Amino acid sequence: LVGERACEEFPGGVLVDAPRGNVAGRLQQTRAAIEAGAPAIYEASFAEDDIFVAVDVLERTARGWTLVEVKSSTKVKPQHVPDAAIQTHVVRRAGLHVERVEVMHLNRTCRFPDLRNVFARDDVTEHVEALMPELPGKAAVQRHMLDGPCPDVPVGRHCQKPYPCPFVARCWPALPAHHVSTLYRMGGKAADLVARGYSTIHQLPSDIDLPWIADRQRRAVQGDRIIVEPTLREALVAFRRPHAVLDFETVQLAIPIWNGCRPYDQVPAQFSCHVVSKPGNIAHHAWLADGPGDPRPEIAARLVEACRNVAVVVAYNAPFEAAVLRDLADAVPEHAAALADIEARLVDALPLVREHVYHPAFGGSFSLKSVLPALVLGLGYDGLEIAGGGVASRELRRLMFEGDTLSADEREHIRDALLRYCALDTLGVVRLLERLEALADA
Repeated sequence: LVGERACEEFPGGVLVDAPRGNVAGRLQQTRAAIEAGAPAIYEASFAEDDIFVAVDVLERTARGWTLVEVKSSTKVKPQHVPDAAIQTHVVRRAGLHVERVEVMHLNRTCRFPDLRNVFARDDVTEHVEALMPELPGKAAVQRHMLDGPCPDVPVGRHCQKPYPCPFVARCWPALPAHHVSTLYRMGGKAADLVARGYSTIHQLPSDIDLPWIADRQRRAVQGDRIIVEPTLREALVAFRRPHAVLDFETVQLAIPIWNGCRPYDQVPAQFSCHVVSKPGNIAHHAWLADGPGDPRPEIAARLVEACRNVAVVVAYNAPFEAAVLRDLADAVPEHAAALADIEARLVDALPLVREHVYHPAFGGSFSLKSVLPALVLGLGYDGLEIAGGGVASRELRRLMFEGDTLSADEREHIRDALLRYCALDTLGVVRLLERLEALADA
């Protein structure tokens, strides 16, 4: 969608649409478009020095060409510059004068319905030119590497940046349980522990200097026991009943289609809310968008009704829900006051666990996916068809925007999977709070 919308910024352009594997056909189409005087060429293709490139947009100028690399990000990233540089190198070797190089990315200040500024074009010519002298040598090194055996390169942080390597599973050794890298928020310091000869948390001495949460993790793992701080009981006071447990699922559209939305705004398209009036007395409210219409008015009205008579609204990692509520209030002004009131009653269950409890099965993570099955037996995400927010967002987009391509059974299947997943997120927190109360009493 971003690529198609980007082409509209260069009217009159010609698309090179031969199949990717048909290199000769793509080169011929590109040359024909150049000779025909096309003002812009989309997917302009060139092959020089055993390097093939397909340029997103090659725009004709009075003195030559501007090479435009289109990205679906909202800013220029460091890795975008060498990406544009290798294309510039090949296009120049093919005989074209590239006088300017740009990265065109989405503009977060753009708001629907005015999409005239949905893209920003950043000039990276100076940065590209700085790389040009070294490109032929780097290309030669790459070709030599590709002609040789599998490279013997030590694993490290470079395996994840700027993009995760697809061979991590093959290259990285299997780590033992409770490896020091699982220590909570240790970052690069975990590598220092490995360098000092420590492999697992079991090997760490009791007097080693660790952040306080990581130290609680060490004590829990080494003692093979759950640790509950005496402060848990006081912290639970904030979760008084009646309370509602709330969870949103959102869609993030690169090209906005609803009023006031910017690229990648988190727009709520589903919610689950379990209302607990007293122990054992639970009511469930849920809503799920179906179709491409703006979901915000309906979800706002139903949410306000669901949370009308509760003292507090609980979320796990509440800053996310708070941000969604604020954006929802801006989008649906008739419910703005009630939504602001819900946000004012919001309390976060994640710090309740992180600051007061540790179970060895957490594995250094306080995500609900790690905490729930460890503390509440029989509740977890194994076996769910949708078991994560990323998959849920993707399936929501399918349901909303590709519904015409799905059969009735497929639509119902997706709806059921989404409803089950979101409901578990909130029912899980209900059961988690019950478990924490029992631990505090014990």
